[in-house]
Amino acid sequence: MNQKKIEEGVKLLLEGIGEDVDREGLLETPKRIAEMCKEIFSGLKVDAAEHLEKTFTAANNELIIEKDIPFYSVCEHHLVPFYGKAHIGYIPDGKVVGLSKLARTVEVYAKRPQIQEQMTAQIADDIMKYLNPKGVIVMLEAEHMCMTMRGVRKPGTLTTTFVTRGKFKDNQELKNTFFQLIKE
Repeated sequence: MNQKKIEEGVKLLLEGIGEDVDREGLLETPKRIAEMCKEIFSGLKVDAAEHLEKTFTAANNELIIEKDIPFYSVCEHHLVPFYGKAHIGYIPDGKVVGLSKLARTVEVYAKRPQIQEQMTAQIADDIMKYLNPKGVIVMLEAEHMCMTMRGVRKPGTLTTTFVTRGKFKDNQELKNTFFQLIKE
């Protein structure tokens, strides 16, 4: 990341809204924002493969669910946060991944300017690509600050997205099992 450009951009933004960039409270703000960007956009240079390529042989070919994975992302349309929980289910085909790797995959995509719909599909597609399971389902539930602090101003509104791949695609019973288990 180009920290200098970010700092210059923040100064221009502050000037643009009519602030005095030389007042005490704002002197270090451009630098702080640049540091924050390194953290909250750190997924831009990370490939989910680094988390999903190491697998383990497992006889379990039943449904595995990791639920309530917290995430924080930034809406690419307004550059304000959206945050919530991810739920992932997959049916292995002889190999599984360490459980922390699913949460790390969520982080890879959350730490980019992003839209929830795309993030949901990216997570599912990479799990299919690297684990080659019989099926995967990913569901995200998030509150978007672009809806709560501006625009329509409806705090507490959740947006839910889900995608299915493989056996989950046309199997309503399997989908229902997933939805029931994540709500318990």
